[in-house]
Amino acid sequence: MVSVELTDALSVGLARPLFLLALPLGAAAAWALIYRAASGAASMTSRRWLLAARVAVVALVVVGAAGPYTVQSRETAGDPSVTMLVDRSDSVAVTPNVAGRLSESIESAGVSVRRVPVGANASSPIGDAVAANVRENGSLILVSDGRVTSGQSLREAAALARSVNASVSTVSPEPRTRERSVTVSGPEKASLGVENRFAARIDGVGPNTSATVTVRVDGERVLERTANDVPTTVPFNHTFQSTGSHTITAEIDVTDRFAANDVSRKTVRVVERPEVLYVSPGEYPFREYLGELYDVTTAEQVPENLSSYYAVVVQDAPADSIGNVDRLQAFVIDGGGLLVVGGPNAFAGGNYRGSEIASMLPVSVGEGQRRATNIVLSVDVSGSAEGGMRIQKSAALSVLDQLGDENEVGLVGFNYQAYRVSDVEPLSRNRGELQDKIRRLRAGGATDIAAGVNGAAELLGDRTGTIILVSDGGDNPERAAEIAARLSERGIRVITVGAGERVNEGTLRTIAGAGGGSYFRATETTRLGILFGGAGAPGGSGLVVLDRSAFVTSGVTLTSSPAAFNAVSVRPGANFLVAGSDGQPAVATWRYGLGRVATVSAYSEDGTLDGLLREPDSLLLTRTTNYAIGDPERKATGIVGLPDTRVGVPTTVTYRGTARPEIESLSFRRAGEETYRATVTPEETGYFRVANATYAANYPAEYASFGPAPGLDSLVEETGGREFTAGQGAAIARFAADRASGVRPVQTDWTWLFLLAGLLVFTAEVSYRRLQVRRQTTTSDGGLP
Repeated sequence: MVSVELTDALSVGLARPLFLLALPLGAAAAWALIYRAASGAASMTSRRWLLAARVAVVALVVVGAAGPYTVQSRETAGDPSVTMLVDRSDSVAVTPNVAGRLSESIESAGVSVRRVPVGANASSPIGDAVAANVRENGSLILVSDGRVTSGQSLREAAALARSVNASVSTVSPEPRTRERSVTVSGPEKASLGVENRFAARIDGVGPNTSATVTVRVDGERVLERTANDVPTTVPFNHTFQSTGSHTITAEIDVTDRFAANDVSRKTVRVVERPEVLYVSPGEYPFREYLGELYDVTTAEQVPENLSSYYAVVVQDAPADSIGNVDRLQAFVIDGGGLLVVGGPNAFAGGNYRGSEIASMLPVSVGEGQRRATNIVLSVDVSGSAEGGMRIQKSAALSVLDQLGDENEVGLVGFNYQAYRVSDVEPLSRNRGELQDKIRRLRAGGATDIAAGVNGAAELLGDRTGTIILVSDGGDNPERAAEIAARLSERGIRVITVGAGERVNEGTLRTIAGAGGGSYFRATETTRLGILFGGAGAPGGSGLVVLDRSAFVTSGVTLTSSPAAFNAVSVRPGANFLVAGSDGQPAVATWRYGLGRVATVSAYSEDGTLDGLLREPDSLLLTRTTNYAIGDPERKATGIVGLPDTRVGVPTTVTYRGTARPEIESLSFRRAGEETYRATVTPEETGYFRVANATYAANYPAEYASFGPAPGLDSLVEETGGREFTAGQGAAIARFAADRASGVRPVQTDWTWLFLLAGLLVFTAEVSYRRLQVRRQTTTSDGGLP
């Protein structure tokens, strides 16, 4: 097929251009027939006219056979129709059944409806159904709560719909039937004799009613509470007095649609307190604090044998008093943990600079000098961001305000592709220009965050640096996270800032985590001033959490105001988690070999940790120590991992030992040195035991959430659909008609015209010659065929 564009709205072409090869052959045959094969007295003039007529006939027939066509943009009414995906899963049983009435209303408005049932019972493969039914320029109506429990996500389906210009609209009736569900949450592992915090949460939809929740630990009731509103979270603490698997069961007493989700089960694996070595030349309250949580041994110096310990804690110790640092280094490289707590005799005050202990730490001794950093701001200007574009511009401008003049900064905008807005140049001379360009950004187009990350990396070129992505997260994170992970290996960090009317924080956290960076809300951009030396660092005298997604700082609240900080700077590649109000490092972490190392470099005037040892700040110290300890069962043998799961969802059994285990009905595969894994899939709810471990099988995810899913809004926005109610059948019909109509390329086949023209020319030529015979201007035996 070949075509030639004559104008913007018109092009011509041939569907079978190879047929044109017959044209010279046909012309040659006509010439031979008229000039060589024919005999008689026909004049040369008559032969020429006949040849011209026959060549014209051959040309018209050959071109007709080649399939001539034109493509012209025209306003067309199209063929409006609606494909209605009707969710039949159990989670929509609490909403009115509106599909039948809605389809009748649409068809009465003149638009045909094709109804496709989706899901059944506890299965809701809604994303798969959308992907399987999208058609180019088509319209889908999804009658569902959007609660996907299997298959691809709504975001993945939305990306496919966008690629073929299909819209997905939704009808999601509000629940009218009462339904309540309960879940229990808390740590999967706990130390013997240490108090742990758990919570039972009641969610639901429909008319208000009271629900009584009862919590039992190992079958004994520990809590009973009545809740009148949903959602309600009921926290409780518990201390386990024996090792092994323990069960926590939360049950609600309520009259509702489903009984399956009235019971939630959880297992907790209780292990012996991890052994921790505490090294310090002095006596500090932190030693007593650690003793409440762990099995602590105190020493003035690091001994030769560290094999029994999970972590070593060094507090306010000079470098020359720590002891066997070579053994400590080997211990950490092999998987052990190290926590170094500061004070007047540590870091610079303890002559750490140039020492063996310093090489292991995520901080360098001495205050860091401001260095020029290469930064690219990548701002989301896609259609999904349009409603919140004012917020995103404000966030981008706020980010820019936090960056010190010594940085070199560039700017890209992105929707489905990235646009170079400003090259990477010293901020000291292009700050005003960047501010103006950010203010003039305009929104439109589909969203591809991966394009934004990749475009920013291209702007950086061969330089290392940081990408600060400002977006609402309205896209699938997988490809963007893959790119961010590759950039992290090149020394390029990806930080994300959530800004917009509806922000998908999960997507942005995933991308930041893959890119070795942090996620910040739009209201937290002042924290960037600490990381990049700007004038906008928060004031005050307290501590500032820089990364709330990290294990150490997640859920931590800080109220204390340490009076002193050791003079240190965070090393490249380390995690800068907590800072003082003026940017002084307070907590930093990194991996060293197979082990984990953390530093706490904030302290009080008397050299103790003072306020950090009191709640709620003490949680920061507990988390930091637990980070250094790592897996409290890494030295154990037997089954060391058996997570809880749901009915029909497999869970992985992890076994550590020198030989492959022989456990009935399980097939173990080797997963590493002295590590074996197998999978088990429960077919009903309850607690189940595998060898010496227990796991819980909870109700299917279908019964965990009810009502319209948050992802429905993004699905509609990203595909250009609309949110309808059950009474808007006529509006849905009009929307489908509008989608079907419009200016579209229309192809017209002209084969018939060329064949008709060839027939007319042939008929005219034959008729003309017969007429000439009648007039006796020539003869029938003149020799012309």
